[in-house]
Amino acid sequence: MHFDVIIVGSGLAGMAAALELAPHRQVALVSKGALHAGASPHAQGGIAAPLGPGDSVAAHLRDTLDAGAGLCDAAAARAILNQARAAITWLQAQGVAFTTEGQALHLTREGGHGQRRIAHAADATGRAIMTALGEQVTRLAAITVLERHCAVDLLLDPPGGRCRGVRLLDLDRRLRREVSADQVVIASGGAGQVYATTTAPSGATGDGIAIAARAGARTANLAFMQFHPTGLHHPLADGFLVSEAVRGEGGRLCLPDGSRFMPAYDPRAELAPRDIVARAIHAEMRRHALDCVYLDISHRPRAFLLAHFPAIHAHCLALGLDIATTPIPVAPTAHYTCGGIATDTRGRSSVAGLYAVGEAACTGLHGANRLASNSLLECVVTGRTAARDILARPA
Repeated sequence: MHFDVIIVGSGLAGMAAALELAPHRQVALVSKGALHAGASPHAQGGIAAPLGPGDSVAAHLRDTLDAGAGLCDAAAARAILNQARAAITWLQAQGVAFTTEGQALHLTREGGHGQRRIAHAADATGRAIMTALGEQVTRLAAITVLERHCAVDLLLDPPGGRCRGVRLLDLDRRLRREVSADQVVIASGGAGQVYATTTAPSGATGDGIAIAARAGARTANLAFMQFHPTGLHHPLADGFLVSEAVRGEGGRLCLPDGSRFMPAYDPRAELAPRDIVARAIHAEMRRHALDCVYLDISHRPRAFLLAHFPAIHAHCLALGLDIATTPIPVAPTAHYTCGGIATDTRGRSSVAGLYAVGEAACTGLHGANRLASNSLLECVVTGRTAARDILARPA
């Protein structure tokens, strides 16, 4: 079996690449589970872009570099952020319905951002995006979706040379098959499942990063795992997180007695970058021997919460927690792999014929800590730029 391009992973980065390639190339889109089983559909917050009055790429870049603890690649970050507006426009053209305020996009704010710049679809942005893009993917004859297939090795020709395909395991038939391609794109997500508590889906086991490393691809910053400060602390939470936007809209982190603690850790308080907030919560939990702290948004009207956070409200209510009247128990949880397969901003790895995009890649955008809502942005931008780089090569 041969395709022009094999994309390992069906999240946002993989779908963005597939949709750019499909008018010109025959593409295989490989998914370990069902088409929408990855991390992208679970993204709540949104996509960061300098869209508001007085905002700029320079301001967005400053916040990104600050959140990354000085370890971002500034040139790579600037190149990706320069394409943020175009990424939002492209998603809208694919049918993504972002939340609006009048005729304009409604922009929310999240930790680490100096102003409102998060375009979102209520609190289920990832689901809205993946639904729209999934409809496009499934109707295009040039895209073959291979669900329940896991990539177990890359095919190199000669051994140690150019990547020429992927060895797949059919998870239903337990059969291995070799699929050749002119180019391979790894878009398999992160490695959150190596942690006992994580928001990552069950398939996020680092497979794509591992097979690339075995093939000789350079990796970078694998120690940089981001912890989300506000994972829902409940025995039935199942990795559910409470969006950064809850704090962006006034949510306060409190101890059981209702006292706030973030102002003592950072002048930005609840709106400090994720790593600062996560460490502060961890410190308070250790200091007071707590299993969790509390995120209180109950001072906001119920109508506001239902409009802005319908999914969080419904999920918590199903567990007996009414966020309109009761603080939400939260604790830090492993969330995002900031390192991965080292690439440039066009997704090119150190192995000829092998690209990597999304959470499986390390472009240098994130540094030691990811600025909230830069992840979906990176997926769209690098998925599309990798596809354009492939299309610039002879068919």
